[in-house]
Amino acid sequence: MTVLPLAVDLLAVPKAVPEVRRMLRARFEGADASDLTLCVSELLTNVIAHLGEGTPVTLRVSGAHTGRVRAELSDPTPGVWPALRSADAGDESGRGLLLVDALALRWGVERGLHGKTVWCELRAPVRRADVERAAPSCRSNPSRVPVPRPAGS
Repeated sequence: MTVLPLAVDLLAVPKAVPEVRRMLRARFEGADASDLTLCVSELLTNVIAHLGEGTPVTLRVSGAHTGRVRAELSDPTPGVWPALRSADAGDESGRGLLLVDALALRWGVERGLHGKTVWCELRAPVRRADVERAAPSCRSNPSRVPVPRPAGS
């Protein structure tokens, strides 16, 4: 896995979302970075939707020895702040920050001299090989296979 920090300047356009996902997966090669890639995708999508395509942003991802990773997305618009919304089943938008809120250990917004930064902290991606070693498979230990229980018991 490549050492953090990572800092990238880019334009918030729809094609940047999958490019950022690919970049993060490559950066965390061999680790499960799905929560991180989802949160960063949602933050970038929010910029596109609420500030407009082509907004310049800076993505920073840093880690510490605390087992956490912090993703920050800075933009030049200090007056437009993200807010949690509720979305009905038929709504096509309104769930991005709800996902970030559900996945992140914590998140927030900081005002800067030239804009704002929306950030989130997550558990650091874990290398898949480490997860497989730590969790014995059900095939090697049949007693670990969950047994369904009848309703009401």
